[in-house]
Amino acid sequence: MPSKKILSKKLLLSGVAISVLLALPTAFAQTASNSPAKTSEASVKETAEKWSVNAPQGQFTTANIDVRSGTWMNVDLSPDGKTIVFDLLGDIYTMPASGGEAKALMTDIAWQMQPRFSPDGKYIAFTSDEDGGDNLWVMKADGSDAKAVTTETFRLLNSPAWSPDGNYIVGRKHYTGSRSLGAGEVWMYHKSGGNGVMLTKRPNEQKDLGEPAFSHDGKYVYFSQDATPGKSFHYSKDSEKGIYKIKRLELETGEIKVVVSGKGGAIRPTLSPDGKYLAFISRDDFQSNLYLYNLKSGEQTKIYDGLDRDMQETWAIHGVYPTMAWTPDSDGLVFWSGGKINQLSLESKKAKVIDFHVKTQKKIQTAVRFTQDLDQTTFNTKMLRDVKVSPDGKVAVFESMGLLYIKSLPDGKPKRLTKQQGQFELNPSFSRDGKKIVYVSWDDKSLGQVRVVSSRGGKGKSITSEPGKYVEPSFSPNGKIVVYRKFRGGNITDPTWGLNPGVYVVSAKGGDTKLVTESGVQPHFGARNDLIYVTRDGETPHISRIDLDGQHDTKLYQGKFASEYRVSPNGNYLAFAERFKVFVTPFVERGDVIDIGPKAKNLPVEQLSVRAGEGINWNGKSNELYWSLGADLYQASVKGLFDISTKTSETTADKKADKPVVEAKVINLSYQQKVDIPSGYVAFVGGKVITMEGEQVIENGVVLVEGNKIKAVGTKDQVKIPSDAMIIDITGKTVMPGLIDAHAHGSQGSNEIIPQQNWKNYAGLALGVTTIHDPSNDTTEFFAASEMQKAGKIVAARLFSTGTILYGATIPGYTSHVDSLDDAKFHVERLKAAGAFSVKSYNQPRRNQRQQFIQAARELEMMVVPEGGSLLQHNLTMVVDGHTTLEHSISTANIYDDIKQLWSQSDMAYTPTMGVAYGGISGENYWYDTTNVWEHPRLSKYVPSEFLDPRSMRRPKAPLHHYNHFNVAKVAKEMQDLGVEVNAGGHGQREGLAMHWEMWMMAQGGMTPLQAIRTATISPARSLGLDKDLGSLTVGKLADMIVIDGDITKDIRLSDKVTHTMVNGRLYNADTMNEIGNYDNKREKFYFEEK
Repeated sequence: MPSKKILSKKLLLSGVAISVLLALPTAFAQTASNSPAKTSEASVKETAEKWSVNAPQGQFTTANIDVRSGTWMNVDLSPDGKTIVFDLLGDIYTMPASGGEAKALMTDIAWQMQPRFSPDGKYIAFTSDEDGGDNLWVMKADGSDAKAVTTETFRLLNSPAWSPDGNYIVGRKHYTGSRSLGAGEVWMYHKSGGNGVMLTKRPNEQKDLGEPAFSHDGKYVYFSQDATPGKSFHYSKDSEKGIYKIKRLELETGEIKVVVSGKGGAIRPTLSPDGKYLAFISRDDFQSNLYLYNLKSGEQTKIYDGLDRDMQETWAIHGVYPTMAWTPDSDGLVFWSGGKINQLSLESKKAKVIDFHVKTQKKIQTAVRFTQDLDQTTFNTKMLRDVKVSPDGKVAVFESMGLLYIKSLPDGKPKRLTKQQGQFELNPSFSRDGKKIVYVSWDDKSLGQVRVVSSRGGKGKSITSEPGKYVEPSFSPNGKIVVYRKFRGGNITDPTWGLNPGVYVVSAKGGDTKLVTESGVQPHFGARNDLIYVTRDGETPHISRIDLDGQHDTKLYQGKFASEYRVSPNGNYLAFAERFKVFVTPFVERGDVIDIGPKAKNLPVEQLSVRAGEGINWNGKSNELYWSLGADLYQASVKGLFDISTKTSETTADKKADKPVVEAKVINLSYQQKVDIPSGYVAFVGGKVITMEGEQVIENGVVLVEGNKIKAVGTKDQVKIPSDAMIIDITGKTVMPGLIDAHAHGSQGSNEIIPQQNWKNYAGLALGVTTIHDPSNDTTEFFAASEMQKAGKIVAARLFSTGTILYGATIPGYTSHVDSLDDAKFHVERLKAAGAFSVKSYNQPRRNQRQQFIQAARELEMMVVPEGGSLLQHNLTMVVDGHTTLEHSISTANIYDDIKQLWSQSDMAYTPTMGVAYGGISGENYWYDTTNVWEHPRLSKYVPSEFLDPRSMRRPKAPLHHYNHFNVAKVAKEMQDLGVEVNAGGHGQREGLAMHWEMWMMAQGGMTPLQAIRTATISPARSLGLDKDLGSLTVGKLADMIVIDGDITKDIRLSDKVTHTMVNGRLYNADTMNEIGNYDNKREKFYFEEK
C-alpha cells in the first residue's frame, strides 16, 4: 500500500512529469467478429509485442515442485463429471474426478489460472498473461490450440465463466483510476473474440465487483460486489457487518437485484445445473463457510464448516474465493479448502478429499540483488536541488547539504553563495540581469524568510517581515518585485505562522506583502511585470495567469499528465514537463484553455529531453532551456525550433509517435563530500552481546568501536580495551545490531524544506532504528535528507529509499508506464541518478511490464521491491520473475506445499509489514487495543501529542482471533524455517515503535526472540544488499548498534527499552537523544517541547 504521503504536493510538483497511461475505448462492440479484436492503444509500441512473457531476458534456475497440497486452487468439474481441472502455481492440470496423478495442460513461465470447462466439455476457458497481461483465453480440453479471446493491454480481464449455450464467456474487467487496485466490471465476449459487451458498470473507481457466473438457463448473470458505503476502498473492513453482496443481472431487461446479503457477506456465486440452488460463501465470526441458497424459497443453509479464509477484507481482483463446481446432477460440490480438493455430498453433508499429485519444474529467475558499499570516507553528491542557471548561461546556483552553492560553468568549483551557518537555504532564482539571487531560508525555531543576495555572494537581506514557510521565490522582469509561495506547514515543521497560505508578492527591497491568489504553485513571471503564472491541479493540471491585483485569473494551457509549466522570459514559449520528459511549445493566449501535450496537433510541440528532468528554467534570451536530473544539468537550444520549414504538416504528424529530440548538452555538477565519521574509541562492556552471526550470544561481553567501525567483539577476557576508550557499562543489559526497518515511511521534508531536526527521525533513533529503507517517498526530499545524514548535517538513521514509486495507476508525476525494456530502463535510470539503489514496482498492470523492470534493474544493478497489493497470483509471478522482495503480506491466511517449495527455491525475501497486513484487522490495531500507546515513555517524548493521542486513546477492540496478524506471523515463521529471509518493516505506522511491534508479532507467530531479532537486523541487511557493512556485530562492519535494558533473548517485549543508540559510530543517549561518548552535543528542543 502507498505511504500516506503519496498524494502530497508531488501530485503536481515532483518537478518531473509523468508517463501517459494507456487510454482504452469505453465503447463496446455489439457484434462479434471471427477473430480476436485488437483493443490495444495506439501508444503501445511495437517493441512491447516483441517481449515474450514466456521467454524473458534474465538469469534462470529451476525449482522442483512435488506436491499433494496447494494454495488458492481454482477447480472445475467436466459436464460429464469424469474430469477435474485445476490450477496450481500458474499451471493448469486435469485428473480423473476420483483423484490421482495430475496431467499438465500448460506449464510455462506465463501464468495460467481459473480454468472452466465449456458446457459441452470440449473446451476450457482460462485466464492467462501469456500475451503480456491477464486476458481471457480458450483451449481444447486436452490443452491444445490455446487462443486469446480478449487482447486488452490495460483494462485486463480474469474470472471467465461460460454461458449455458457455450457461445459466450463473461469475465471481470479491471479498471483503475488514481488508485492502483481499482474496481471491476462484468463484460461478455463471444467465444471467437470481439471487443465485448459491458454488462455491469462500476459505480466508482475503488470498490470491487467480480466472480461472474451464468444461471442454468442463461437468463441471468450473478456476481459479487463490495457493497460497503462510500466510494473509497478501506482496509480492515468489518466482515461481521457484511462486506460483499451477491447480485443478479437479468440480461433481457438489464435489471440488477440483490440476491444474498447480510451478516458475514456473500461471495463466489455458483449456480446448480438444475437451477434450484445457489452455492456461496459467507462468514460466521471470522470463519468462512459454504452455504446453499434455495432460489425458490430463499432459505439459506450452511453445508460445510471450515473453509480457508476468504478475501473479503482485502482487495480481491482475481476472486474473493477460488472457483468451485457442482456435480452434473446437482447433488454435490467440488471445491478447494485446506490445501486440498474436496467433494461434498449434499445428502450426507459430508466431504471427502480428492487426492492429487503434481510433480513438475518451474523455470524461475534469480532475484535481483546487489551488494552496496557503505564503507566510504567520501561520496559524490547526487541530489542537487533547485538548479538554476544565470541569464547569461555562465553560472549555476543550486542547493546541496542544505546550503546554496554557485559554480562557474562548465568546470568551475562549487563554492558557498552565502557565509551564514545557522539556517538552511533553498529555492534560488536569478534576477533577469543576473546580479541578484532570491532564495528562501529555514530555521526550525525562527522559521523561514525570503532573502535577496548578490549573485557574487555575501550576506544578503530578508525581504519578508514575518516568519513563515516560504518557497519558490522568483523575480519580476524589472527586478523590482518578488513572487513567492507561502504554505501552511505543520507535522514535521512548526504549525505557527501558517495562516493564509497562497501566492504573494513583495518588493525586492522588502516591505508589505500582498496576496495574489490562494491557489497555485511554481509562481513566476513571463515578459510582463504586472502578471504572474502558476501551476494548478484541479481536474486537469494546468497553467493560469493572474494579474498582481488578483484579477483576470485565466486558465491558459492544460495537459492530463503535466507536472510543471514555465513561460519563457520573452513570453513567446511555454516549456512543460510530461511523462518525465521536457517539451516546449509556442505560447499564446486566446481567452480560453488550450490542450497541450507531447502529441498535440493544435500547436507544434518539440521534445527536448531523452532523459528525465525537473526544475525547468530559461536563459535570459529565451533561446536556451535548462533542467536537471540528480547532479546532471541539461541544456538545449530552442532556437529555430518553430521557424517555417519545408516539412509538411503530414510529415510532422507522422513523426509525432517517435520524433527525434533536440540534442541536449550535459554538465555534471556533482562534487565530493566527506562522510561524517567520528573519532575515538567506545567500548560497551559487561552485558550480553547478540552478534546475529547465527545464534551466537556472548555473555559478559565487549563490543569495541573505533571511529565508525567495530574493532573487536568477544568476552571481557578476550578483548583488550584501550585506555582512552569511553566505557559504557552494559551490565544487566543487551547490546545488539541496530534495527533495520526494511519498509519504512515518513516525511523527510515539507514542500522541499528539510527540517534541521525532524522529530520523526529522532523518534526512530530513540527506539533503536538505525537504518530505514523507504519504498515510497518523495524523491528529491528523501535523497536530499539522505545525503545530509551521511555528511552529518542532520541527525537521522541511515536513509535509503526507492524514491517515488513506479506507479501503475493514473497520477501526474507518479505514473510510470512501460511498453518496452527501454521504457523500463528510462525509469530505473532516473531514480538511480537521484540516489536510489532500489525501485518500487507498484501494481504495474501487465506481467511483461513487471518483467521489463526486472531486466532493466538487472542491467543497471538495481533492486526491485514490488508492492504486494494483496494480489496472490501476481505475488507468485514476482517470485518466478526474480523480484528482490515482496512488500506486504500474502493475502491468504495459510500457505501450502506449492508456495513453500517454490519460494524456498527462489532468492526473493519477504517483508510482510504485519502492522498493515491484508485480510483482517491490521496488526497495529492489536497494539492500540491491548497497550496504552499514548503513555509510552519514549514515544510520547518524541511524537507530538496532537498526532499520538487521537490515534491511540480511543481504540477499537475485537476478539483475539479476529486479529489477522497472527496468521501472517505464522506464515512468516514457516517461511523463515524454509530459509526465506523474512524482514520486519514498520510501514511508518508509529514512529520507531512499529518496528518493535513487528518483532513482537513475529514472536506471536512462533519465532524465538533471536529469530524475531533476525527479521529486524541481518535479514533485511541481506535482503537489501547491506550485509557487507550492516546487520550484525562483526569486526570490520560499521558501528550501528543499540543497548537494551534487560535480557531480550528471554523476553522479546523488552526490545523497546532502548538506553543507547549508535549509528555510524556516533553514540546517543536514547532517552534524551543527546550525543554522548566522545562528544557532548545536546539536541535542540522541538517546537512542541517549547509550548
